[in-house]
Formats: sequence, C-alpha cells, structure tokens
Amino acid sequence: MSDTFEQPGQPDFPASPDFSAPPAVEAFSFSGRGSEYFRIWIVNLLLSVVTLGIYSAWAKVRRLRYFYDNTTVAGTSFEYHGNPMAILKGRVITVVLLFGYQFAFKLNPLLGLLVLIAFLAAMPWLIWRSLQFKLYNTSYRGIRFGFRGNAAGAYKVYLWLPLLTFFTLYLLTPFTHQRIKRFQHTESRFGASHFSFTGSVGAFYKTYLIGFGIYLAGFIAILLTVGASAYPFMSDQSFGAGHVFSFVLVILALYAWTFLMYPLFLTLMQNLIWNHTRLGEHRFHSGMRWGRMMFIAFTNIIGIVCTLGLYTPFAQIRALRYRIESMSLHPAGSLDEFIADNEPSGSAMGEGMTDLLDFDLSL
Repeated sequence: MSDTFEQPGQPDFPASPDFSAPPAVEAFSFSGRGSEYFRIWIVNLLLSVVTLGIYSAWAKVRRLRYFYDNTTVAGTSFEYHGNPMAILKGRVITVVLLFGYQFAFKLNPLLGLLVLIAFLAAMPWLIWRSLQFKLYNTSYRGIRFGFRGNAAGAYKVYLWLPLLTFFTLYLLTPFTHQRIKRFQHTESRFGASHFSFTGSVGAFYKTYLIGFGIYLAGFIAILLTVGASAYPFMSDQSFGAGHVFSFVLVILALYAWTFLMYPLFLTLMQNLIWNHTRLGEHRFHSGMRWGRMMFIAFTNIIGIVCTLGLYTPFAQIRALRYRIESMSLHPAGSLDEFIADNEPSGSAMGEGMTDLLDFDLSL
C-alpha cells in the first residue's frame, strides 16, 4: 500500500507565472523657491558689480549648486562641483580675446579680420572644452557625467555646418541643429553608460515648420485685428497722434508675439530632443505644453517690468520648475542595479581629466 495520501477533489495546478510589475516612472522634481533664490541672486548681483565682474565666477557656482541641489529624480538630487577659479580663468580668456578683437580692428581693419577669423576658428575647440567641463563637474549619486566627443566632431558641428547653413541661406538650420544635438547627446555619458539620440532630421524640419506656422498664423491674426482697428487712423490724410499711436500699437503687438515665440519654440524643441534621448536602455520623456510655457513667460515679463527687475529670480524659478517637472525618467529595469553598474572603481574614473578640464568658458 502506498504511504502517500491524496485528498479527492484537489487537482494539481501549475505554478503561477511571475508577473513582475514594470519599473515605476521616475518624475523629475524641483524644490527651489523664489524667496530663497532671491537672496542668492541679489548677493551675486551686488558682489559682481562691486568687484567689476570678478565675483561672477563664484556667483555662477552658487547659482548652479542651488539649482542642482533642488533638482531631484528617484529621491536623489544632482550635484555641481565646478571650481570658481577655473570659471574665472575661462572668462578672463574670453574677455582678453574680445578686447584683442576690438583693438585689432581699431588698429587695422585687415588685422581685425584676421583676429576675427582666428577667434571663429578657435570657437569650436572652446565649446568642446566647455562641454567637457560642465558634464565632468556634474554628478548624481556620487557618479560623474562625462563627455567623450573629440575636437574633430566639435569642428564639424560648430564650424563647418554653421558655415554651410549660412551659404544655403539658412535652409539647413534644422539639419545643423539636429547634428549639434546628436553630437552633444550621443557623446555624453553617465559613469560607464552612454546616452543615445534618435531624433531624425525630418523631425527637426517638422518642428521648425510647426513653429514657423504658428508664428505666421499669429502674425497674420495681429495684422487682421490690431492692424484693422488702427486702419481708420492710418487711412486719414492728416498725419497726427492717431497715426503714431496706431503704428506703435501694431509694432508692439508684433514684437510681443515675436518674443513669445521663444518659449513656444523652446517647448517644442525640449519635447523633441528629450523624447528621443536614452541613457542605456532607459528613456526620458518631456511633456511640456507650449500654451503653459507662453503664459509663464508672458506673466514673468509683466512681473519683471512692474518690479523694475526685482521679480527676475522668481521668474527664473517659475520657468525652471516647469521645464524640470515636465521631465520624467522611464527605467527599463531596476534603477538601483543600473546605478550600481556605473559606480566608479577606485579613483580610476576621470583619471587624467583634471588637467584637461581646468577652465570653463561658460558658453
């Protein structure tokens, strides 16, 4: 007789499959406040004026550290490690180059032209160094970012393509923009993981056309509304105050609409760029809405004008908060494991970079 006893009516069921939940979306958050940043901003401004701009390097470090410390994703904030002396060195070099250019033109136009050509030829190299400095001095959970792009790539996207764009009457602007962003993102890294960028040239042309179409529609609407209301004054044969008022009203409306195109275009481009950027297998998402961004920009300008500029730090915090909190990280797996895989071994990470990244041109 068998020693096993089976209860009747108890069928054998296969083991339940392991349905693991997908990784949670990690939203970016920004905890900075206008009242806090106002104190940093006003001290930075006063000390920069008193020191004839020398303190501006320290001001930049204080500003960026505040922004980075208050930008959080997955429960951890970013860190900025920039050296004020390195930044000051870069700014001194920039000022010397600009003064040399001005002096050379006053001394001799041909000499000034040669200095200008030399300055433009050096610009891609300077931008390349600045990108290295900024990323290397940024970290998350103790792991530094980096930029692996070389000078040859920088000259291609920051010199040759802009020149080609100029000679094609700027028809290649979206193409050049796409190549610049592809260079910046694909050559960036976080620890041992590299970013990637899949935004196509066609997507950039489409975004530019959408932005231009919105601008043109607003331009025509202003002419049909504001311009039409001013037409009775402008059609009057006798020139007077009505003509001046109508003309100024139309110009101001067109100028305001042109100014509001910047936040609109910024919104379209941020969504395009970050929705096509990945870090390893992890992807980013940006959900900015251009109507909301234009409202923030418009009300910020009103606040700055009405307070004679004192609302500026509050305006910067409002705009930055919306841009950051529109971003989210969509992990492809465990974010903790991904971070662990990117932890530097000993002090090897970034070895040899200190001498290379010894200044920031703030470009």
